[in-house]
Order: sequence, then C-alpha cells, then structure tokens
Amino acid sequence: MTERPFSISGELTEAGHSLVQRVYYEDTDFSGLVYHARYLHFLERGRTDYLRCLGVEQRELVSADEEGLVFVVHRMEIDFKSPARMDDVLTILTHTEKAGGAKMVLNQQIRSGETLLIAAKVIIAVINARGRPRRLPETLAVKFLEGSQPL
Repeated sequence: MTERPFSISGELTEAGHSLVQRVYYEDTDFSGLVYHARYLHFLERGRTDYLRCLGVEQRELVSADEEGLVFVVHRMEIDFKSPARMDDVLTILTHTEKAGGAKMVLNQQIRSGETLLIAAKVIIAVINARGRPRRLPETLAVKFLEGSQPL
C-alpha cells in the first residue's frame, strides 16, 4: 500500500490549520460557479478537521464529564470576494482569534492559489450537553491558541 503524501484532515501550521479540498460538480450551480451555501460546507470541514488535528474529538467531549461539552456556531460573518469553479483546488485556512469563557472566535479563509475567495469570522458558543452555556476548559483554550498566528 502506498503512503499518502498528506493527511486527509489537513495540517496544523504556524497560522492555524490548512485543509485542501477540490470543487466537485455537486458544489456548483447552473452557472458552473460554487453555490454560495456550499462554502458553509467547506468552512465546516475546515473547522472540524482543525479540531481533529488538535487532538480534540467532539464525540468524546459530549460525554467527557458529567456536564458534557459541545461547540455550536452562534454567529458567522462571511465576505464573498471571488467565485470558485468546478475542479478548482481550494485551501481552507482556520485560525483561532479568541478562546476562553463560553466562546471561541475563529477566522477562516478559502483560497484558490493566492486568490482570496471567502473571508469568514465564526463565533462558536461553548455549551453543555443540555444546551446551556459553559466555560471552555483552560486546557482546551490553550490548545486552540498555541501557535495560531493571524491569517
């Protein structure tokens, strides 16, 4: 079996996390451009694989203690700069701006080569398994902030 030259979960970099994804036919609309709502999928994959590369398993967090811990998107701001097209290779970049209290702020970008396509700011609420706000444990806050430089 041949070795993969990269991880399917992307990689941690000095700036945070980087994930490469290709645009498929299912991602586009009748014009051949990526449908605007599909960018949410790419951004979610970037955030999920960022957690995975940090060693944070969401499935384990929900039952890690008597309270449980869950991350949910509270607010998202997206600037659509330029469209992507079928077969483009995209890089989804994720960087932690803030982690503490009951929220995290993540900055994300989607790029095609050097071209910025999407810039997003995502406010993540930290809640317990019953849907009530809870504090992000300090160990997790440190993990999110270590080595993360602005995009």
